[in-house]
Amino acid sequence: MLNKDQSATSSLIFEKPLLVQRQSSVRRTMEIVLDTWNFLILREAYFGVHRFDKFQQRLGIPRQTLSSRLSALVTNEILSTGKKPNEPGHQYFLTARGKDLFPTMLSLMEFGDKWLNGDNEPPLQLIHKRCGCACRPITVCSECIEPFTAREVAPRDGPGAGYAPVESRPTSRRSSDSTLLERVRPCSVARTLKIIGDRWSFLILREGWYGVRRFEEMRENLAIATNILADRLARLVQAGVFCKVPYSSGERFEYRFTEMGLDLYKPMLVMMAWGDRWLAEGKPPMRLRHQTCGQDFSAVVVCSECKKPIVAKDTDYVLRYPFAF
Repeated sequence: MLNKDQSATSSLIFEKPLLVQRQSSVRRTMEIVLDTWNFLILREAYFGVHRFDKFQQRLGIPRQTLSSRLSALVTNEILSTGKKPNEPGHQYFLTARGKDLFPTMLSLMEFGDKWLNGDNEPPLQLIHKRCGCACRPITVCSECIEPFTAREVAPRDGPGAGYAPVESRPTSRRSSDSTLLERVRPCSVARTLKIIGDRWSFLILREGWYGVRRFEEMRENLAIATNILADRLARLVQAGVFCKVPYSSGERFEYRFTEMGLDLYKPMLVMMAWGDRWLAEGKPPMRLRHQTCGQDFSAVVVCSECKKPIVAKDTDYVLRYPFAF
């Protein structure tokens, strides 16, 4: 993880404006995935849904809302529209970009299965058709194909490093609605998004991975209202992502990652890899080195049995819950 010295952008040669944010492929990806309805539409698309009326039936989403979200996903080149022979109406199909988001969903599922499922079996059993085995998704280094931890990753600035103006957005709106995320299906991905599923929580986590631990420094870096920062930190502590550690004679606290919190780094790096491929215009803001193997790498998701990358077309599943549709 970055320490405070590493978090300074070496290529920045001008005074940083007051309201700016680091360039981030993770943030760009999260803007697409975080929205509750976008996530639910994508999830159903991976389950094979293509028709407008089927999305509406599965999700219970208002027609106008569904239409606007589908249009946005088409604009962002995550879905495309088309027709199938002998079937009425337009349908929605995952593009190459959309299919390439599948490992992000799997890495979020890996985290949720491990940390958020209690003593229960995961709600979904993956079948990797390439090797024919029931499997688990595992996030690994692209070079040595071994799992990694946040402590084993050394980030540095990439060619796209720098700062951009903060985008205007509602300061209190939670992007992922926890009351909707599991309304249709029990889902480990949804449980993970309940923790990280709003922009402020994500930005606070990112500051933590940059080595920022103290309330005032987070508030200054993010230009976030004090009450919103206090609320999000309290939620992250309650969720088990941060722990509060006293300093300054016990009068103040630092926020440090728990082992569970450190494990969230892996799905973030899978999102980063997707954003680097599709949204960074060949200039990734950050490079990563896996200190264990000594190679620059990206995070990939592989089958626990054959260690080959998992892609949507090679995946089947067994539901461990009743489903009405």
